[in-house]
Amino acid sequence: MTEFRYDTQLLIEGEGLDEDAIHDYFCAHFQGDCLLAVGDENLIKIHFHTNTPWEVLEYCASLGEIFDIVVEDMFRQSRGLQG
Repeated sequence: MTEFRYDTQLLIEGEGLDEDAIHDYFCAHFQGDCLLAVGDENLIKIHFHTNTPWEVLEYCASLGEIFDIVVEDMFRQSRGLQG
C-alpha cells in the first residue's frame, strides 16, 4: 500500500503563475509523491499524493481560483471501495 493516502488533483487559474515555483514550494513544504505541476502563467494542473490534502488546497487557493478539485482516498480504492 502507498505511504500517502489521498490522490489530490485540481486546477489553479490566476495571473503570473509559475509552475517551477509551485513545484519547488510543494517539494519544500509538503510530504507526498507523484507531483505534477504543469501549465502556464494563467492555468496550472496539480496532481499530488499526500496525507494532508487540505494543506495543498489552502496553498493553491492562495495562488488563484481553484476548481475541478478531486480528492480520492487511495486506501479505500485499494480495498475496492468508492471514494
